[in-house]
Amino acid sequence: MSSTLEAIDVVKEYPIRSGLFRRRTGTVHALSGVSLEVPKGKTLGIVGESGCGKSTLGRSIVRLHDIDSGSIRLDGESVESASGQDLRSLRRRVQMVFQDPYASLNPRLTIGSALIEALEIHGLAAGRRSERAQELMEMVGLRPEFVQRYPHEFSGGQRQRIGIARALAVEPEVIVLDEPVSALDVSVQAGVLNQLKELQNLLGLTYVFIAHDLSVVRYLSDEVAVMYLGRIVETAPTGRLFAAPEHPYTKALLSAVPIPDPIVERSRERITLSGDVPSPLNPPSGCRFRTRCWKATERCATEIPLLRTMADGTRAACHHPESETQSPTDPMDSQRTEAGAQ
Repeated sequence: MSSTLEAIDVVKEYPIRSGLFRRRTGTVHALSGVSLEVPKGKTLGIVGESGCGKSTLGRSIVRLHDIDSGSIRLDGESVESASGQDLRSLRRRVQMVFQDPYASLNPRLTIGSALIEALEIHGLAAGRRSERAQELMEMVGLRPEFVQRYPHEFSGGQRQRIGIARALAVEPEVIVLDEPVSALDVSVQAGVLNQLKELQNLLGLTYVFIAHDLSVVRYLSDEVAVMYLGRIVETAPTGRLFAAPEHPYTKALLSAVPIPDPIVERSRERITLSGDVPSPLNPPSGCRFRTRCWKATERCATEIPLLRTMADGTRAACHHPESETQSPTDPMDSQRTEAGAQ
């Protein structure tokens, strides 16, 4: 299956400036060589602790942030170099749903006006924009007459549905969802997630789903990418990742997810990570997870682990993964063979 969205070695850093002359005194390493691939019509879940770079990656995909190096491509077309009319076209093809839907809606505009505004900007549905706004409300499970209301007249779950409708207004191919249900009650979360699944099946959408809640990610995602301190440490199909994680960090995250069966919950292994996440201003050398990892060795302090492909296609950036068997097609293997021959 061809890829709709692809990121290659994406780097994003933020300078820290201080003093009278605003001299650069440090650098926040938000993204450090992130690569990922999302097939058409599929959902990639991105998980990790706060500050690992998930939201920065999402905003870079939709060009709210400009990356420092690397490449982001949509059907082979460069996202980071788009400008003028190409950038406007990109804005239509890739949309974003934010964590706080109220902050993304103008409180002075009715919901209908907000939806019509998006249609006007991109020259869509000329002559029937009011009707299209009502259709969008129905698509996300809201009554069409609600277009006359203002954002403050809705609940949190309803506002998030409106945020999804706003994204759908321009008929995008890809939607980046930045923790869209984290502030909602569990019952409301279920309704929004089911709505997202239905819309994906109906419209053939591609999702990048950013979340903290691994249970939510498991339900919605086809594949999961685990991030730690600006780097992806593991990617795998959802079922494979939850059944047999390769990276110690992924294993620790999954051990914190409660299981509804009390017998299994009491007997399973629990992993408690020591210390806090290191500062992105001064990340550890080598493997960035080594300061909290129970498998860390001297090699971990000096050598950055690259994403290695395991026999079943899982990729893990670890010198000591749970499974030591690598795919024979792993490009790192050929490099090592050539180095040995020399």
